[in-house]
Amino acid sequence: MAVTVLIPTALQKLTRDQATLECQAQSIADLLEKLEQDCPGIKGRLCDDSGQLRRFVNFYVNNEDIRFLNGIETPLRDGDEVSIIPAIAGG
Repeated sequence: MAVTVLIPTALQKLTRDQATLECQAQSIADLLEKLEQDCPGIKGRLCDDSGQLRRFVNFYVNNEDIRFLNGIETPLRDGDEVSIIPAIAGG
């Protein structure tokens, strides 16, 4: 099942400067593993040492925050769009 992943600018150096990737994945957890295979080092930027998503990184599936779905176990379907959005702080 192919999903489109929107990569933020800060991570594009790990994706060979690509802003979007197509990936075969059944869940966000599966997507993270596939991204790591294709773009070594990206999972370390998105997940902590225990494999959980970092607090300052948000994932959206079709514009819905996965924190309000099934978190890292949120299922993906063919044609879904996954957005990776780093938190922005400032004043």
